[in-house]
Amino acid sequence: MTEAPGTAPQRLNVLVTGGSGASGVAVARALREAGHRVFTVGSDRARISAAAEQAGDGVAPFVCDLAQMEEVRQLRADVSAAAGPMDAVIHLVGGWRGARGITDQTDEDWEFLERGAITTLRNVSRVFYDDVAASPNGRFALVSSTAVSKPSAAGASYAAAKAAAEAWTMAVADGFRRDSGNGGGAAAAVVLVVKALVDKELRHSHPGRTFPGATDVGDLARAVVGLFLSPAAELNGSRLLLAP
Repeated sequence: MTEAPGTAPQRLNVLVTGGSGASGVAVARALREAGHRVFTVGSDRARISAAAEQAGDGVAPFVCDLAQMEEVRQLRADVSAAAGPMDAVIHLVGGWRGARGITDQTDEDWEFLERGAITTLRNVSRVFYDDVAASPNGRFALVSSTAVSKPSAAGASYAAAKAAAEAWTMAVADGFRRDSGNGGGAAAAVVLVVKALVDKELRHSHPGRTFPGATDVGDLARAVVGLFLSPAAELNGSRLLLAP
């Protein structure tokens, strides 16, 4: 079955990477409530299990170090054995490092950002590419930052890593475009752009802060669910700004 504009798709298998945080919980919950089968991934068993339970019944937790290619290949084998191919991957793996300016950008911070923002993305997209490309409602989504459009000296390493991740995602979009022209599925790769993410717990712990420009994790979750309600051809290769 192919997608129809503005209509809910068939029940899909959706992998949510970086699922242990507030955004992962919100996205997994929203996808489950939309009727999809949700598989959420984290590197710590206790944290991802708790996050999956918080997201709701039916959300299945998996443990994987996404920076390790062999572990990602095993992850695909495990989720495929449980439910078959994945129709979509929502990549929420993040992390931030900053400095005062250009000269104090450290190699350690760059290695952390490269591993989290780029290596995990490359591994996940390569391993699950064929699954998503073959799906009649395939979606691959990356959450990125407004820092890519206006990088600061203090955030040079962070912005550069995010820019590389966006470039890789746009290359995935080109792959989907080529595949669809050769009789493949109806897949789209999309970048969702935020300045920062905020959730109820963060607001409660900082009652005096207003978090200007931040996107609530609930709004991110609704945007993710909405990706399945628009035709792939309209979405593929797009950069969707979610920041107010």
